[in-house]
Amino acid sequence: MDSRIQAIVGEIKKSIKGKDDIISKVLCAMFAGGHILLEDIPGVGKTTLAMAISQSMSLSYRRVQFTPDVMPSDITGFNMYYNQSQQFEFHEGAAMCNLLLADEINRTSPKTQTALLELMEEGKVTVDGQTRFVPKPFIVIATQNPFGSAGTQKLPESQVDRFMVRLSMGYPNHSSSLEILRQDSVPETIVPIISADQFLAMQNEVSAVHVDDAIYEMIVNITEATRSSENIQLGLSPRGSKALLRMAKSHAFMNERSFVNTEDVLANLSCIMTHRLVLSARAKAKNIDTDAVLEKIADDIYMPKI
Repeated sequence: MDSRIQAIVGEIKKSIKGKDDIISKVLCAMFAGGHILLEDIPGVGKTTLAMAISQSMSLSYRRVQFTPDVMPSDITGFNMYYNQSQQFEFHEGAAMCNLLLADEINRTSPKTQTALLELMEEGKVTVDGQTRFVPKPFIVIATQNPFGSAGTQKLPESQVDRFMVRLSMGYPNHSSSLEILRQDSVPETIVPIISADQFLAMQNEVSAVHVDDAIYEMIVNITEATRSSENIQLGLSPRGSKALLRMAKSHAFMNERSFVNTEDVLANLSCIMTHRLVLSARAKAKNIDTDAVLEKIADDIYMPKI
């Protein structure tokens, strides 16, 4: 692993115990320029993870606790008229930061969800005809609780697709739980490893990672397999194919390679596709899950040697 990334992971691990794979996946998506959806129960460290990431990479951080009364203007910003100056002044919304934690995104109205998702896609807001760009880098980490649907507004498939990856942290294991309890009395300070400008430079390094034509062919073959599988009702979209490519490039970069190989693609199939694919009635009747379908697709397609 790249020495800079090792140092960043080391700082994040001061706050997040026993979740090295999740930390790596989140960083991989961030270096790829994507947004992250964390779907898990409350209290497993989603907010702590976002704060630790922002501190270790010197990213400006804001958190919004989504509730039904949160308005789109709370995210995008709004103009307010002042009698004294007889002018409108713009008050920036929560999105004007490098890392935005959208906590429990499924508990706010569809109108507010749409405003955030549009902002994620375009990287800018338009208020009263004036366009303002969000700072660079701009990453959204959204959370939602998969249990307890009372008072929630489920994100439709077309909106969930805006997130590059969907991840679940899960409960810590026994040894990690002990570390969490010991750490509670003496929290460790997270030291910034890189600046926001250095983070942008690393994103540019990811973009420059070489991709052989055989890898493009492999990704297209995987995409087409999801569309023709009898176990899948809704296959991977072109946006999903691009997300898989970008994650593969970022995975190669994090492992200090200047080119993408087949392992980079396969390592990211699950986090890219589980929230994009819709299983058919046949698969549900046979209790076939998405990971099993993806495993079969990976076994069946041609694997180029890079």
